[in-house]
Amino acid sequence: MLLCGPSGSGKSLLAARSGLPVLRLDDFYKEGTDPTLPLVPGSSDIDWDHPGSWDADAAIAAIEDLCRTGRTDVPVYDISLSARTGADAVDIGRAPLFIAEGIFAAEIVARCRELGLLADALCLSRGAVTTFRRRFLRDLKEGRKSVPFLLRRGWRLMRDERSIVARQTALGAYACDRDEALRRLAAAAAGRHPAAPTAV
Repeated sequence: MLLCGPSGSGKSLLAARSGLPVLRLDDFYKEGTDPTLPLVPGSSDIDWDHPGSWDADAAIAAIEDLCRTGRTDVPVYDISLSARTGADAVDIGRAPLFIAEGIFAAEIVARCRELGLLADALCLSRGAVTTFRRRFLRDLKEGRKSVPFLLRRGWRLMRDERSIVARQTALGAYACDRDEALRRLAAAAAGRHPAAPTAV
């Protein structure tokens, strides 16, 4: 089950609330010293919201391991340091389903579907202002980046939220709010096919 949505939309909280095992796709960010990291146009800021800041191939390999064997090794990433600080094992035991959540989850919908791994793909959408507030307070509390950086990023993402959701749905994720997402997660976990998409 892939779970995407704008940064701050509540993906991690929803995944935790589901009771299903979770793979944190944010742990597959590239390190801050990687020369291939993209920059925000007209700025010296690294664009951590661009798919080029993330290792999609490693994320897919971990998802495939979990689907085939129930276990995989993943990096541990510290966002405040922009660096991998270790490694950890993820083991889903006998769970019939797990959630792979992160802002880039939609980028791998097609490849997961081609590999026969995909149960469903959801894009959590809660509104630009709500998301801005949640994201800023979370990032400030966790000391993820400097305050000026967080404000610049937050303002840019708030303006771009509609296009972010549009891109993720175009890549194959279904846009929904928290309650509908929980219903679809429960249906998938029970082996029922999610209801046909309706306009959101």
